Amino acid sequence: MRAVVQRVTDASVEVDGEVVGAIDRPGLLVLLGVTHDDTGETARTLAAKIWTLRILRDERSAADEQAPILAISQFTLYADTRKGRRPSWSAAAPGPVSEPLYDAFCAALESLGAKVERGRFGANMQVHLTNDGPVTLILDA
Repeated sequence: MRAVVQRVTDASVEVDGEVVGAIDRPGLLVLLGVTHDDTGETARTLAAKIWTLRILRDERSAADEQAPILAISQFTLYADTRKGRRPSWSAAAPGPVSEPLYDAFCAALESLGAKVERGRFGANMQVHLTNDGPVTLILDA
């Protein structure tokens, strides 16, 4: 799994002009990509890492602050651009594999106590955010 984690003051995601997920106070926006060999354990491990990562103000974690998380699936995190000008998506797991793991990641965060908002898997989404800092990290699990 690969995650782009951004510290935000607010964030939302829209599908067809409708807000489907939003956080209106400081928290984290997580863009999540799934690859072929990821498992439920990978999802749980990455969720715990992100929940306890000390990247909020004053070196606090989302767990410390009970900060909300907006989690959005994004297969493009596994783009391979080494050849030519057209990305290859072969490293990204297909929907039937990645959707349950995205759900497992969100469920793992919730089981740890996180308030999780979600995008809509497989939809064309418009993501709005105010990056705080800016703080943006890339995590691979």
